[in-house]
Amino acid sequence: MFITPAYAQAAAPAGPSPLTSLLPFILIFIIMYFLLIRPQQKRLKEHRAMIDALKRGDRVITAGGLMGKVTAVGGEGADEVTLEIAQGVKVTAVKSTITGVVSKTEPSLAK
Repeated sequence: MFITPAYAQAAAPAGPSPLTSLLPFILIFIIMYFLLIRPQQKRLKEHRAMIDALKRGDRVITAGGLMGKVTAVGGEGADEVTLEIAQGVKVTAVKSTITGVVSKTEPSLAK
């Protein structure tokens, strides 16, 4: 009528496998990579290409809100650019602070 304690004990349930316990973290990392990390790297690459393509005569906007015309671009290793923000007023800015190019100069066909 009564069940003895030996028969009443059930086998201990096996714990979840390590893969199923790590699966949510792996999925979260994959989602974060595609939603945050990858787009940021793409924007950084585009910004770097824009800065490398700067040339004399381009109209640019800096992070501080200044609009100006590029009058001189630093050499290969230099990280500076000279902007003319008004007639006769020139300022030197760091290339990485340039956030956008408003208009690009057309290459001259005559040499």
